[in-house]
Amino acid sequence: MTERAIDTKSLKIAQGKVEIDAYLAKPQGEASYPGVVVLQEIFGVNAHIQEVTERIAKEGYVAIAPALFQRQAPGFATGYTPEDIEVGRNYAWGQTKASELCRDIQSAIDYLKTLSEVKKDSFGCIGFCFGGHVAYLAASLDDIKATASFYGARITTSTPGGGTPTINVTSKIQGTVYAFFGMEDPSISKEEVDQIEGELEKYNVPGRVFRYPAANHGFFCDHRASYNPQAAADAWEEVKQLFAEVLL
Repeated sequence: MTERAIDTKSLKIAQGKVEIDAYLAKPQGEASYPGVVVLQEIFGVNAHIQEVTERIAKEGYVAIAPALFQRQAPGFATGYTPEDIEVGRNYAWGQTKASELCRDIQSAIDYLKTLSEVKKDSFGCIGFCFGGHVAYLAASLDDIKATASFYGARITTSTPGGGTPTINVTSKIQGTVYAFFGMEDPSISKEEVDQIEGELEKYNVPGRVFRYPAANHGFFCDHRASYNPQAAADAWEEVKQLFAEVLL
């Protein structure tokens, strides 16, 4: 299929007293498209996340990437050095809260609903790294019909801001979940992946868990040394199939 021409822009979304920075990409022309929320790694809405947002728009979706660290560090976007990782981890796991993240994601969805070219009942999300964890959390929102969660660490053991581990929202998930993991990822054990799959099966959540034997954490990101082109290509095809089957 020929990729669609797209338009992109940066914007702000009102969420209570906070304005959330976001990156929007949408197909050109008059039509009606599903909406997809793109959830960042610990590195902010950087070049990689913007590129993913654009790739999704080229497939026929209106995609938006809200800044998940807006309250902690407005405008934060960085690279992949050890120092960058330390700063990003501190924001992600030391300062965010699950309730605020869910409200911000819902605000992004509500913004998409105001756009004439967006279908009002067809929304998905995709997230990577910290965003993969947050995507699993967001899957419990009523509007989310399809979720692609990439290498979300700590899903079985914690939740942003503290409290019951995110795995416990599984019973609230009404849509389809695809979860992607690299089996060489030191931050996510095989047992954790098995537990996530078991919970999805327990609550009859439709979807699949994908295990890539030779892939490490961050295997989808072609800006990182851990990029695995074979695993990334396969996962992208699965994401496209998920969104096409559930959202279109």
